[in-house]
Amino acid sequence: MDEALLRSLTPSVLGILVRRGADFAAAEDAVQDALVEAVRVWPADPPRDAKGWLVTAAWRKFLDATRADTARRRREDRVDEEPPPGPASSADDTLQLYFLCAHPSLSASSAVALTLRAVGGLTTRQIAAAYLVPEATMAQRISRAKRTVSGVRLDQPGDVATVLRVLYLVFNEGYSGDVDLAAEAIRLTRQLAAAIDHPEVAGLLALMLLHHARRASRTAPDGSLVPLADQDRGRWDRELIAEGVVILQSALARDRLGEFQAQAAIAALHADAPAAEETDWVQIVEWYDELLRLTDSPVVRLNRAVAVGEADGPRAGLAALAALDDSLPRHTAVAAYLHERDGDLTRAARLYTEAAHQAPNLAERDYLTRQAARLNTRRDG
Repeated sequence: MDEALLRSLTPSVLGILVRRGADFAAAEDAVQDALVEAVRVWPADPPRDAKGWLVTAAWRKFLDATRADTARRRREDRVDEEPPPGPASSADDTLQLYFLCAHPSLSASSAVALTLRAVGGLTTRQIAAAYLVPEATMAQRISRAKRTVSGVRLDQPGDVATVLRVLYLVFNEGYSGDVDLAAEAIRLTRQLAAAIDHPEVAGLLALMLLHHARRASRTAPDGSLVPLADQDRGRWDRELIAEGVVILQSALARDRLGEFQAQAAIAALHADAPAAEETDWVQIVEWYDELLRLTDSPVVRLNRAVAVGEADGPRAGLAALAALDDSLPRHTAVAAYLHERDGDLTRAARLYTEAAHQAPNLAERDYLTRQAARLNTRRDG
């Protein structure tokens, strides 16, 4: 296999696909898939025209991906924006595809990345952001996963834990990102809960429902973000909240605590508070301690610092925050909030400005910019 030849042909093949009408990102994925196929096929059956073979293979990969994406979007369009409570609709093949992509030959992280890209419809950039790694690193991880499964039979489904992780990330991207996939994630998790008696499946479904119940209040009419404390709780979907709480209570009663049940318990405490100032922050800190015991996640530690700041005062929150790496996403925004709570408006305004420059999306950047402007106005007034 002449890898130098493949590398030299890649830019030309990519350019041909773009000229044929493929957008650049899709063309990159298609050429990458074609290169994987070439590595597998060429040693036994080298083509006479290497460039022509790659162009043909890449164009077919592009068409296949386009058809798959169109089919996925049609499935999403059939789902109501607000998923109703009750049993799941009849199953389609999507959930089975999630299990097949979570192949035993892949590590859990690679299986999740591959499934999110191939079935979930997320871009490499979105997946990289979810995993807190550079986009180039995630692109390499997905490419390795594709190479790993290119020569194996997809007849050994992956485990439930990996599929749950994929569904969770798809829901989070649909809930807060550029692509609306939250309803599809809930639909598939309902199907999984109906098929498998597993407390963590129930915990994930409860978590999704409790978060989705607040969706209508998360943005103002102009599209700007509304933080949890300022949301109109009268707009929360109490039916979804009630369903989520019942599902969570049933899961917790089995005494097999997992991270999704713990996260759902935190979401339930927020949903149960009639007003922000009545939130049971002490119990939320206790649930974050349980979640840390299960995951030891830096993101959980960051969220716990906020909860500690609410339960024990901003200086306690800042002390908890000081133990964390300040390069952690949203670390600066949390520091700004806690310093504002502590009365240091000058430092808080500066940190809000820094956090705005680091924000992962436009809505969050605009919100943090407004927070900095608000404090600067108060300080100068």
